[in-house]
Amino acid sequence: MSGPRKTRPNLPPRLQLPHVSPFIILSGDRCSHLSYPTVKSVLDSMSPVEAIVYNHDQRAAVLKQGLSASDLRKELQSCYQRIYTSLLAVLNSREAKHAALSLEGDRAQSFLDAVQDVLDKGSLPSAQHTSQARRLILRLSEARDQLPSSLFITGIVDHDEHPTFCGGFGDIYRASHNGSTVAVKRIRMFSASAESQRARLQFCREALVWQTLQHKYVLPLIGIDRVSFSSSFCMVSPWMKHGTVLKYLTEHGRDDVDKLLLQVAEGLGYLHSMNIVHGDLRGTNILVSDDWSACLADFGLTTIIDAATSSSAALTSTANHAGSARWFAPELVQPTSFGCEKFMRTPASDVYAFACVCLELHTGSPPFSGVSPDVAAMLKVIAGERPARPDGSMSDGLWSLVTTAWAQNFRDRPNIKTIVESMRTLNA
Repeated sequence: MSGPRKTRPNLPPRLQLPHVSPFIILSGDRCSHLSYPTVKSVLDSMSPVEAIVYNHDQRAAVLKQGLSASDLRKELQSCYQRIYTSLLAVLNSREAKHAALSLEGDRAQSFLDAVQDVLDKGSLPSAQHTSQARRLILRLSEARDQLPSSLFITGIVDHDEHPTFCGGFGDIYRASHNGSTVAVKRIRMFSASAESQRARLQFCREALVWQTLQHKYVLPLIGIDRVSFSSSFCMVSPWMKHGTVLKYLTEHGRDDVDKLLLQVAEGLGYLHSMNIVHGDLRGTNILVSDDWSACLADFGLTTIIDAATSSSAALTSTANHAGSARWFAPELVQPTSFGCEKFMRTPASDVYAFACVCLELHTGSPPFSGVSPDVAAMLKVIAGERPARPDGSMSDGLWSLVTTAWAQNFRDRPNIKTIVESMRTLNA
């Protein structure tokens, strides 16, 4: 026979959990309407998912109470610690993850916001925990068509009337945010079509992943601006005053080209370690930061554009996919001819593109620059042809690495970790 069923304390209607979140001070005599043991009993009886939702809403209530700075800091820290501990419990339980994915409405929003806050602080104990938490909110976001509130930012001011740069995906405007110069990238392909709506959702998912990335050679995302241009979502990132790596090399010479290529490889290695494919690696998508380092940009945007062009027959031709065909691996040009079931950007196709970038940065020109149009260059790639070695500017070691990295069979290419190790040796 089972023992007596554990019940929650009998609370006034306005304090029933977890559907409402009353303001409760958990520091001794400040708890006026419920005793501390009662409050503790309520909190202890919650599931980890309930505790995350409750403590997130509790933080919002605490902020409205006019506490002293020290008391406010203590209460917020207490709420955060309970969220953190509960999240670890959720990540270690299949049942708890299922419960989280069943949340709806305001409770789903509170869960998304709470977990995103933990991710933003970078306080989870391992990369595995971080990856699990990111996947969980991505799945909940997709299921409920909701996103963490912190993804959206306001306060973009003084943006230029005309774009500074117009690219294939959108237009870049210079603006200010919190006193810093930022780049506002307006994605121009959004419309009312079903494909565009899928692309808008994909845009937000990619931004959700991008915002969690932290690496010296990867352009950070500040957030999404949905105010500056009412018809478009915009990606906001730091302004890179030195421009693209191609512009930098043209203006300053190519003495640092191999150092920059190593930084590109390390940035790409970080993305691959996070299970992220860049998808459009080329010189125009590599910026130079304020400290003169390479900085990868525009990763993930290719999947957004692919989502906008994925209707019926749109997948039958490489020309329908975003990105430049001159950096495409053979399996992206003719998937079924090279052992792939469909068009799909992969770490191996990124490695092929990296080989092309090595050539591009050493020569200042795209692959097969003397061949026109793009289709003719693509036919050469399918036939197994590759651009010639640059005259005098590329070492034997780097050329050997390039020829391996753009192998015709994607299975013969090294992974990016091997490339980084080789590049470090070459730069030693």
